[in-house]
Amino acid sequence: MHHRCLSFALLLAASLPALANRASPAMPVLLPAPERVGVENQILEHRLQTLLPRLMAEAGLDMWLVLSREYAEDPVYFTLVPQPSFAARRTTLLVFHRRADGSVERLAVNRYPLGPPYESAWSGGDLDEQWQALGALIAERDPARIGINTSRQWAIADGLSHGLHQRLLQALPDGYAGRLVSAEDLVVRWTETRTAPELAHHAKAMAAARAVIAEAFSNRVIEPGKTHTDDVAWYIRRRLEGLGMPVWFHPDVNRQRAGDDCGRDSVFCGAEGVIERGDVLHTDIGGCYLKLCTDTQEMGYVLREGETEVPEGLRRALAAGNRWQDLLAAEFATGRSGDQILHATHAAVEKAGLAASTYTHPLGFFGHAAGPTIGMWDAQEGGTPGSEWPLHPSTAYAIEGNVRSPVPEWGDTWVQVKLEQGGFFDGETLDYPAGRQTQWHVVR
Repeated sequence: MHHRCLSFALLLAASLPALANRASPAMPVLLPAPERVGVENQILEHRLQTLLPRLMAEAGLDMWLVLSREYAEDPVYFTLVPQPSFAARRTTLLVFHRRADGSVERLAVNRYPLGPPYESAWSGGDLDEQWQALGALIAERDPARIGINTSRQWAIADGLSHGLHQRLLQALPDGYAGRLVSAEDLVVRWTETRTAPELAHHAKAMAAARAVIAEAFSNRVIEPGKTHTDDVAWYIRRRLEGLGMPVWFHPDVNRQRAGDDCGRDSVFCGAEGVIERGDVLHTDIGGCYLKLCTDTQEMGYVLREGETEVPEGLRRALAAGNRWQDLLAAEFATGRSGDQILHATHAAVEKAGLAASTYTHPLGFFGHAAGPTIGMWDAQEGGTPGSEWPLHPSTAYAIEGNVRSPVPEWGDTWVQVKLEQGGFFDGETLDYPAGRQTQWHVVR
């Protein structure tokens, strides 16, 4: 095990309960809300000091401007400002200037100084003077390439509004408009990269999501013949929010049954309704902790009267899902594009005789984060936005897809096992920081 894997393993060992022989990890201890502020700010300071200079050099930018107005913030804004922060007060202009020695000067030009980790370059109440101050600051530092957040492809890198863009053009010194370039490469690298201080916290977020699913897919929540799938979805949402993990989409819970219209080529199988014995359950949930988001899908089974274990056909189906995960993970290699990983996985899946679909995406400050897109459920051929982006070390992914399998106990009608687990790529291997589902959740 090389040093990156070792340090990551040590971080997890110190923060998570043992995962061996468990359907899901135990609920981790999450920080109380007041303690989260300091941790988030420590993570931010570390990222700004150690990561941003390297990424600005990699992108070839001498200056990066992140310009926002209150309630119309650039998507990347909240990844850059200290906590507690709920909005860009009035107009907030952040300036990152790469010095000759490679360090990055961090400046705020706004009505209310942000304080550390930013130096206030101007404060006051006159909007025109604020923009004039920005123009003077740019002229004084004379950057050759100025990155702004405009992008045709990446939504999170397209946060500069038209109005602010126009004000910027007016404020720039003569001849500087030609120095503006898209900062999209920097934004993607900034948001996709996970630093060492984040790893254990992201792992805890993933473990908490898995533990909530284990609660939801149990007799603690489900009474066969009475509980509706929507009841379970709301349990999951309230439980996550009670943990201080705001959801970034409403949880989905659905069921499959023997004889349903689900086959080898089905796109998605499952329906809402009252949960009965013999049902296969599926959920898709996403919550965030310390700004680090999760996206998790797992499967459950409701025992029939007289059953003491999950039918062998369903156990084999879940094992096929794990096999698909292994085939996908084996294709992760630094520098490969999302499409290259997708096509190699398709070939491996076909050779293994599996009926599988792959639609995997990056995780981080956003649930559907920027980075290499490895298929989409409705575009298995690839060629989608982000599919050409190369895989980088120190990145996280939602290993998402499904496998369809016939179930002998269902008269050889098919079940769709839909899985999604958080994974971390260290540059050589893909690991599951909170484990992955290898056993069915069981409602007895």
